[in-house]
Amino acid sequence: MDFVVVGIVFGVIFISELPDKSLFASLVLGTRYRGLYVWVGVAAAFLVHVVIAVAAGQVLTLLPHRLVEAIVAALFLAGAAFLLLSREQTQEAEGIAEGAMATRGAPSFRRVALTSFGVVFVGEWGDITQIVTANYAARYADPISVGLGAVLGLWAVAGLAIGVGSKLLDRVPVSVVRRVTGVILLGFAAYSAYSAVRG
Repeated sequence: MDFVVVGIVFGVIFISELPDKSLFASLVLGTRYRGLYVWVGVAAAFLVHVVIAVAAGQVLTLLPHRLVEAIVAALFLAGAAFLLLSREQTQEAEGIAEGAMATRGAPSFRRVALTSFGVVFVGEWGDITQIVTANYAARYADPISVGLGAVLGLWAVAGLAIGVGSKLLDRVPVSVVRRVTGVILLGFAAYSAYSAVRG
C-alpha cells in the first residue's frame, strides 16, 4: 500500500464530493433521521461505487499507456468542465432525499439505512468522484491504495454532511468549493495530457 497515493486520492475525492448532490442528500437525510443509520447506508453505497470505479480503472490499464493517459486527461477535463460550468444541484438532491423517506411508519435502522443506500447508490452513477476514482485506478497500479483513499474521502464527506453539514455550508459557499475542485481537476487533466504526449 502506498500512503502517498491514499493521501492524494483522499484529498481530491474529499474536495470533489463537497459540492456533490450526494452530500446534500446525506445532509437532508441526516437532519431528519438518526445520523448513524443514514451514514451506514451512505457509506455502503459509496463502497460499492468505489469498487466498481476501481475495477473500471483497472480495465483501462490493459490499454496502451499513451491511450490511457489521453483517456484520463479527457475524463479529468470533462470533470473540470462539469464543475466549472454546471449549476449547483442542491434543490434537486433535497427533493430526492425528501421523496425517498416520504413513507409511513417509524424510521427503523433497516429502513433508513436502505433508503440512504438507495438514494446515494442511484445518485452516484457517472458522478465526478466515480470518474476521478476510475482515473486514479488507471493512473496508479495500486487499486488498494486508490480504493482506500476514495472510500475514506467519501466516508469523511458523508460524516461531515450528516454531522455538521448545514453549519459548514453557511460558512463556505458551494460555488467556491466547485470552482476550486474544477481547477484542481483541470490541473490533473493538463498533467495527464502532458504525460500522453511525452509517452
